[in-house]
Formats: sequence, C-alpha cells, structure tokens
Amino acid sequence: MISDAPTFLAQFVRHPFTTGAVLPSGPGLAADITAAVPRTGHPVVVELGPGTGVFTRAIQRRLAGRGRHVAVEVNPAFAAGLARRHPAVEVVRADAAALGRVLLDRRLPSVDVVVSGLPWAAFPAGRQRAILDAVVGALDAGGVFTTFAYRHALPARPARRFRRLLDGAFEEVTVGRTVWGNLPPALVYHCRRPAGAGSPPPAPAGTPAGTGSGCAPAATRCGAGVAGT
Repeated sequence: MISDAPTFLAQFVRHPFTTGAVLPSGPGLAADITAAVPRTGHPVVVELGPGTGVFTRAIQRRLAGRGRHVAVEVNPAFAAGLARRHPAVEVVRADAAALGRVLLDRRLPSVDVVVSGLPWAAFPAGRQRAILDAVVGALDAGGVFTTFAYRHALPARPARRFRRLLDGAFEEVTVGRTVWGNLPPALVYHCRRPAGAGSPPPAPAGTPAGTGSGCAPAATRCGAGVAGT
C-alpha cells in the first residue's frame, strides 16, 4: 500500500540486505501469493518476512478468523507495526532460518502453507539454503510454499540458484503469471509436495537454543514483544 511506502523505504535504507526492496508489494501480487491459503477448515499458515503487512492482510482476509497465522519478521520496526495492526496474528521477531525453533516453541509439528516475502535474490547461497531447508522441514506432506521473484532479476545468478534449490526441494514448482502492475513487476512460485516434509530442520550452526540465527529472541503471541511491519 502506498501509505506504507515511507516506512518501507526507511527500513530499506537502514537494512538493505534484509529488506531487499524499496517499496511494499502491491495487492495483485498479494492475491496471487496467498491463493494457496485455504478458505475452509483451520489451516496453519506461516508468513516469512511480512514487512509492512501487505501479504498479512490478504492472508487474514482468506482465513476470516479461522486457523492460525504466524508471522516471522526479523526487523524490529516492521514487527512492532505488524503486531499493532494485526492483533490476531502471532508476530514473532526471529530469523526465518530459525523457523523450526519458532514452531517448536508454539507446539506446531507442521504447517499447511508458508508464504514468503523474503528477498531471496539478495541472499548468499548458504542463507538461501538454510531458510529453504527450514521451510521444507516445517511443511506438512501436503503443504504448499509460495514466494515471489522480481521479473527483472530472474537472469541474475542468485535468482537462478534459488530456482534450482526450489526444484530440488519440491516435486512440483509452477510459475504464476507476471503481475505487471506490481512495482517492480513480479511473479509467484507455487511449490508443492516438499521433500522430507514434516522433519524439523537442524538449528543453524552456532545458534543458541531458543533464538533466531544470531537475531533477537522470538516475541510472544500477538506482538507481546517487539515487532514492526
């Protein structure tokens, strides 16, 4: 949303390697990336890197009060704002690579959907692999992982490397339409049938128990700690 742009830009200037973009995603991309969230039942949905909450709002609309929505955000300013705006969401300030610990702390053996707003093309190979391993370990055998890529960045080496990682981690990876109205234009990867689903990923090397990979400890439910997007 345009009203979120100043906050997003400020966080990009302060944390360019974890924010990864200068503007929040648009509603068209949000609709595509959250399409895997069931409109029936009581699914468990994890959101990685929610930022200012564009995808969060779309997930909450689809859930309509059902299920459980856990949002994992490493940026304290984003996390705090997200908790204020969405009291029904379990906002956790932690590193995405520590997803296994986040779920263990909440007694969640597996999840149905993981929606990612993370800037994968800005990550080095080891970080891409660590976070994706955590995602695969968190998903139920029938779970779905959705994430996006900017169209202009697809030929870049980090983006191509990430696509290869997706192909190795899931039996099915499909590419959605290009959302030309997004700034910049983007598309969604829809990933199904994860390899080794339901197996908790190992804690990142050197990570103390109960913390994200060298990041702040997880906050409690509904933003009882720090949060911000």
